[in-house]
Amino acid sequence: MAHTDGTVSITVNGEHKRVGAGLSLAALASELGLAPEKIAVERNLEVVPRSTLAQVMVEDGDALEIVHFVGGGDHQDDSWTVAGRTFRSRLIVGTGKYKDFAQNAAALEASGAEIVTVAVRRVNVSDRNAPMLTDFIDPKKVTYLPNTAGCFDAESAIRTLRLAREAGGWDLVKLEVLGEAKTLYPDMHETLRATEVLAKEGFLPMVYCVDDPIAAKRLENAGAVAIMPLGAPIGSGLGIQNRITIRLIVEGAGVGIPVLVDAGVGTASDAAVAMELGCEGVLMNTAIAEAKDPVMMAAAMKAAVESGRLAYRAGRMGLRRYADPSSPLAGLI
Repeated sequence: MAHTDGTVSITVNGEHKRVGAGLSLAALASELGLAPEKIAVERNLEVVPRSTLAQVMVEDGDALEIVHFVGGGDHQDDSWTVAGRTFRSRLIVGTGKYKDFAQNAAALEASGAEIVTVAVRRVNVSDRNAPMLTDFIDPKKVTYLPNTAGCFDAESAIRTLRLAREAGGWDLVKLEVLGEAKTLYPDMHETLRATEVLAKEGFLPMVYCVDDPIAAKRLENAGAVAIMPLGAPIGSGLGIQNRITIRLIVEGAGVGIPVLVDAGVGTASDAAVAMELGCEGVLMNTAIAEAKDPVMMAAAMKAAVESGRLAYRAGRMGLRRYADPSSPLAGLI
């Protein structure tokens, strides 16, 4: 029975709570920040089948126990989401510049990445037996992210991604429209035009852009599902050149719009810096593919992204102008 204020009194995992009357167990789980499909519920000492959580209503006096599985030593799920799709690895890797597809596949395995960018190119009709990326990296096990590398205007980028969707059904895509070949900097006017068209056509564009918080916000408003500012020019390996603007983009992004550094990473410390700035992830290709040992570098990048993310979550100490002794000075002999 509901109280006069329209609430019911229940116990959840030993804690007394008042919640709105008329909630289902699934709705209650969502209010608690839990995914109904990932929990088990015991109601008044009886297990409730997960398939019925949306139908079973919370009643006054209920005693609920809610449990889920956690990995040993893992105290918090630290996955990230883009366009409603959830991933655990925060590292995205490319599929270009490797010695061969076998080396690419080995580096991917070492990186732990769950997403790979793939360029869309014409089929080699003269040699039907030529190896294909899909022979080495299974798109059923790894998320393919078709990109528009090499496109210099909105029209060619849009055509490329329309073909990609037709070929593989992909709607989550990476958009990049370049201004000219020397710097490979994004042409933001053309990028914005392409974003608007693709979003209207049902694509979910993750968009490569300049490290400009105003441009990033315009892309978000145009329908971008992720903002991917460059850390430095593509393939330069210079590392993040302007930490301030990257951080401003992170702070300005809307809820559910991840920011990932794309381009310029050269070594593991660069990836760690990107994550310490609060980015959801890092995309890289050349830093791994052109390393003397790509597979070893892939493993290093995996560790760097994880380390940087932990440091960001931990919260770094404040910066000081002067020394501050770790040990107390009082009582010295």
